[in-house]
Amino acid sequence: MAGIHGRRHRARGVRAGAGTAVAASALLLLGACSGGADGAGAEIELERGGSGMVPAVEPPGPEGFGSETVEGITIDVPEGWGVQNQGGTLCVSPPGQADCAYGSVQLTPHAAENHPQEWPLKGDAHSKEGGWADDTDRCRSLNTAASGDIGIKDAELRVSDFTEHADTLKSHHSVWNVTCANDDTFEVRMWFLPTSDVLLYVWSADSQHSAVYDQIAASMDTTEYRS
Repeated sequence: MAGIHGRRHRARGVRAGAGTAVAASALLLLGACSGGADGAGAEIELERGGSGMVPAVEPPGPEGFGSETVEGITIDVPEGWGVQNQGGTLCVSPPGQADCAYGSVQLTPHAAENHPQEWPLKGDAHSKEGGWADDTDRCRSLNTAASGDIGIKDAELRVSDFTEHADTLKSHHSVWNVTCANDDTFEVRMWFLPTSDVLLYVWSADSQHSAVYDQIAASMDTTEYRS
């Protein structure tokens, strides 16, 4: 995945020293370029090119991220993370982890439409205490997820709010803390757009990637999917 080539530099204003004609001229020129001598015009962003300062070009994504798309939905993906497409779900998995499992982020278009129980839309499961999964009987902690035979003791809906994405849509954002029968714990994260029926889901979160999950969620753009 390609990273960013070059960094943008924000143009800074020029201060006029007392009696300095050059600085005063610079202020007049900057005022003219930004919409008038009163300085009320829009801020100009510049980046340094081979021959000086040129208008900035918007980069494709934050440094260290590329982008992946499924059915017109685009998200930023960290460099070095694995990418899989399983049954219409785009999975991005941290280095060293199994595909679409612990620590992974799953992006599913038409999530409820294609689910037998219409999860997580039906009954507003996406914002309910027990809505963290369609099957809430199995532990997903790092130590027990592979065995599949450890049950669940309790689940707490710790966060229930909204997240604004790159396309300005706001999703229902939920975070659950789940306790297993053996007292292991794990965290589940979800961002769900009920009208668009798009689900961004962290099956079992790895705490060291907490900020990465937020970045991926913020980057989600469903513009092409909805057009």
